[in-house]
Amino acid sequence: MKINVGVLFGGRSVENEISVVTALQAMEAMDREKYEIIPIYIAKTGKWYTGDALLEMSNYKDMDSLFKSCQEVYLKTVYGDHNLYYNSKGLFNRKPAAKLDVVLPTLHGTNCEDGTIQGVLASIGIPFAGCDVLASANGMDKITMKMILQSSGIPVVDYVWFSDKKWYQNRESVIESVEKELSYPVIVKPANSGSSVGIRPAHNREDLVEAIEYSCSFTTRIIVEKLVEKLKEVNCSVLGNYEECEASVCEVPMRSGEILTYSDKYMNPGTKSKGMQSLKRELPAKISDDETALVKNLAKKTFRVLNCEGVARIDFIKDEQDKRVYVNEINTIPGSLSNYLWDYSGIDFGQLADKLIDLAFARSREASFKITDFGGNIFSSMKKGGKFGGIKK
Repeated sequence: MKINVGVLFGGRSVENEISVVTALQAMEAMDREKYEIIPIYIAKTGKWYTGDALLEMSNYKDMDSLFKSCQEVYLKTVYGDHNLYYNSKGLFNRKPAAKLDVVLPTLHGTNCEDGTIQGVLASIGIPFAGCDVLASANGMDKITMKMILQSSGIPVVDYVWFSDKKWYQNRESVIESVEKELSYPVIVKPANSGSSVGIRPAHNREDLVEAIEYSCSFTTRIIVEKLVEKLKEVNCSVLGNYEECEASVCEVPMRSGEILTYSDKYMNPGTKSKGMQSLKRELPAKISDDETALVKNLAKKTFRVLNCEGVARIDFIKDEQDKRVYVNEINTIPGSLSNYLWDYSGIDFGQLADKLIDLAFARSREASFKITDFGGNIFSSMKKGGKFGGIKK
């Protein structure tokens, strides 16, 4: 029998469209002899849809027509119910749309990659590929991630962080802290965004104010980092789990300006959108053997320290002036699932999907052996009445 794989994509995120590209690439690569693929698109409104029309990229040009060609669906928040249900009062509501054996999340950004969806799936008990709730949340938030990496001896660039409320209430103290701790130039980022959304460099106070205001429109937590002026960006993907993982070949993404932008990643002129595959890159990275070994080791250490699983991409900054290497960020659900790095490393996209699904089932089996019920009923020892419920000590 085929394995029913729900491929979950879209989402209430500024990276919704990039997620569509990743999902379509994954579904096209998966072995139809092994898997029954159920596309599940989460619209920007938060509604869930399924249907064959979701498999064609050109259909996303007219979202109203696309939704009319699909069926609205939902999951019941009942542990053990792995069915996907039609959201209809008519004939369709009499039976589930599909039973999901496993879910492959190909979502990017906030409300998606940050543990939100992972929590829903975990509470229902559906096996799912990729990082769990904790690793997803820590990996998505750049502030928390850097704190964890620093405490584990993994190098990150100097940074200052604050909330949007602190900025609005006392911006002078924020500016003073940035200028004292970092000095210009700096780069301002929303703490929990991806795909270079909401990011701007700042070379003076006026730039800083504008960049912070811009980032505040995306999130409540802002991080300002020291901008490495003579930098080379190096990316490396990791595949596996906390017990065993391997690193891919390294790449150097090519940027058009001071920082790698959303347009650099996804909107190369004259090319059909292929997600992160559209990015101009140096593959493999033209760095020394020692530097390659360092990046791969740091990538695997970062993966393990954050307790990641599945496939992730770790992005590095190399200071060309002093040759130091820093972890910039981790993408727990990377664009195109970093298939282009694994393809070069000898694992094609179909094999990558196989590994992710195998890892999902393995984690689910392991979790099934853990105790979730300590046994007994503490309420059976309670006295009737009593101010605090009458529990016997």
